[in-house]
Amino acid sequence: MNMEWLYAALIGYFFGSIPTAWLICKIFYKINIFEHGSKNMGSTNVYRTVGGKAFAATLAIDVLKGMVPVLLSAKLWANTPQVVFVAAAFAMIGHSLSFWVKFKGGKGVATGLGVFIAFAGYNALYALAVFLVVLFITRMVSISSILAAISLPFFLWYGNVLGVYCPYITGFAAVVALFVTYKHKSNIQRILKGTEAKLPFFKEKSNLAKA
Repeated sequence: MNMEWLYAALIGYFFGSIPTAWLICKIFYKINIFEHGSKNMGSTNVYRTVGGKAFAATLAIDVLKGMVPVLLSAKLWANTPQVVFVAAAFAMIGHSLSFWVKFKGGKGVATGLGVFIAFAGYNALYALAVFLVVLFITRMVSISSILAAISLPFFLWYGNVLGVYCPYITGFAAVVALFVTYKHKSNIQRILKGTEAKLPFFKEKSNLAKA
């Protein structure tokens, strides 16, 4: 294995593994996010547990966790573009299996969005639009995330018509879509049972957020 592949993996994992939600909730709200709500380190659980400000900060940083290793790897190893996919993959692995919180983590959606904003910005924004439309209709973050992830490879494939098609990015997006869907397997079961929680569009601050 060439050393740049190892370095790219380490860069991706380092950024991806930063436990954003855990840190924000621990530092500013004095709680362990893994003990509240869905016990997940995603921005949605942060929103439900402590409110919008922490949610916005968590979401923004989680997106950056995907963007930075991709852009940094592309700059450091411009002559070896394959290593960028290694950095991207390990950023998502790091987010979902963070060393800092006993290999727990989120479901990779926000970090995956950051990865594909760096890879192919406007296609990622199309997928984000799918997420927002589905969320508006269903108020379920889980199904919105799954459908947005599944839609991304199709938007990337359609990019061929515009002359910017890259089979490697499209294939990687398909793998990420499978990963995101798998991470939401318990949500899918609840959706089928009709018990999946819905997200309120206007949320009052929780008691924790007021503390």
